[in-house]
Amino acid sequence: MSDNTPTAILVHGAFADGSSWGQVVDRLRAEGVDAIAVSNPLRGLAHDGDYVAAVAGQVDGPVVLVGHSYGGPVITHAGAKAPNVKALVYVASFGIDTGESALGSVESFPPVELGTSLAPQQFPDGEGTDTEFTIRRDAFPSVFAADLPAEFTATAAATQRPIAARALAEPLAVEPAWKTLPSWFAVATEDNAIHPDSQRAAAKRLGATTVEVRGSHAIAVSRPDEVAALVLAAVRAVA
Repeated sequence: MSDNTPTAILVHGAFADGSSWGQVVDRLRAEGVDAIAVSNPLRGLAHDGDYVAAVAGQVDGPVVLVGHSYGGPVITHAGAKAPNVKALVYVASFGIDTGESALGSVESFPPVELGTSLAPQQFPDGEGTDTEFTIRRDAFPSVFAADLPAEFTATAAATQRPIAARALAEPLAVEPAWKTLPSWFAVATEDNAIHPDSQRAAAKRLGATTVEVRGSHAIAVSRPDEVAALVLAAVRAVA
């Protein structure tokens, strides 16, 4: 890779953390690509997008943003704010346009198991409280990572990070970055959190270079070779 090789900034979605990108980071580094797994706040789309844009803007050189699940809307926002972002990679993701939320983008598709598996809880927000969600531990393996061992899913269920309800319901308030930047999309064909047909429609809307990966919502963990290869394709295309 050249000195101008973009840095890959990897953005996790709801119910996960930066460690979910570990195997992808290892593969990117082996190919000479620097990678940063960001801690997505999961508090609100504009808030989270501005945070990721700030991280990207402080990288010396070009950046490729990679978003899993709700991380997709976040990079859609962030890529419009950070001028050094050169490409976007969506992994088992929502694909949204201005005025649309993550939840709104999937309303016309068949329901998935995630919809009946969320556990609401309250957290302090200023002078009051707000709602956030986790996935019920008993449902987590099937919803999120059905193709991974029980030892992994038990730990992942216990360490999942909750997402504020408003983050999933907040409409995108900027021009989406995919309208001006090239995009790549990995569709998870056995996803029980975001319907695969929703992902296919999103990829088509984005005009993304698309691959289909046979795996669960957690394909960055269960299929890291395929996910890393897609990120590498994006990095090399804009290097």
